[in-house]
Amino acid sequence: MARLIVVRSARALLTIGIVVTFAFAVLRAAGDPARALLSPETPAEAVEAFRKAWGLDGPLWVQYLRYLFAVGHGDLGQSMRDGRSAITVVAERPVTLMLTAPALTLNLLVGIPAGIYAALKRDSIADRLVMMVAVVGFTVPSFVLGLVFVLAFAVELSWFPSGGAGTWQHLMLPVITLGLGGAAVLARFSRSAMLEVLGQPYIRAASAKGVPWARVVTGHALPNGAITVLTIVGFMVGNLIAGTVLVESVFSWPGIGSLLVVSVASRDLAVVQCILLIVAAAMITTNVTIDLLYGVLDPRMRELRSGRQ
Repeated sequence: MARLIVVRSARALLTIGIVVTFAFAVLRAAGDPARALLSPETPAEAVEAFRKAWGLDGPLWVQYLRYLFAVGHGDLGQSMRDGRSAITVVAERPVTLMLTAPALTLNLLVGIPAGIYAALKRDSIADRLVMMVAVVGFTVPSFVLGLVFVLAFAVELSWFPSGGAGTWQHLMLPVITLGLGGAAVLARFSRSAMLEVLGQPYIRAASAKGVPWARVVTGHALPNGAITVLTIVGFMVGNLIAGTVLVESVFSWPGIGSLLVVSVASRDLAVVQCILLIVAAAMITTNVTIDLLYGVLDPRMRELRSGRQ
């Protein structure tokens, strides 16, 4: 286990280094921040002074080394828009967690049981109904679903506000919009994973020995099917974070996603880089955690690790 943690941590650091480099290269190639933040009537001397003040006047390789040195010392830079620390600007938007955490919970509580139920009722009307809803939820983009919810539940029925934050009513539509797509994906993969496990010889052998079906499902099928589902959950965290950008824009939710859109449009380099690093760190932490959980759920990995030792 210790060796696994060391290897995964090294890969995580390498991935963060790649993200840092990618963020630097793409943002510099996207355009001149001075031209984006300053008006077209700004004198050339003022533009050059702006570039010099923010360290944008030197060669790219010099800027890159400065950037790496600053990030390595925990300095994520200052916002070009208001001069404050980038991490301070991002920390003012903690409400994104108020969307992603409940949405992920909704994914798990709805998608996995629906997929398991569909697998246990294979080829029944309930199975077809669950899969039909899952296909619709999977194919409809989140921003389209969000607009439909706004028109139906905010404009026509006036059950919930159409945007903003502050109360649980503001939270409902964005969370459901984020959660339904992920729940649909989980339902499909949970069903496939369960059907594959239920078709294994050891499941038939347990049933032939007279083991109660409920015990076969909970004691044998679910733990083995969870390995595949766990992999999908790791990918879903990234999709959830990406979907937050669109959903926050649709519902005017003052989170990191909407801040990212504004910062990219204004070429606020430090804030964009800070957000990308936070998102990358969250996804890497999730994947490392899932890798460690594999060793708990999959006995083959434990045996392989024991054999190496």
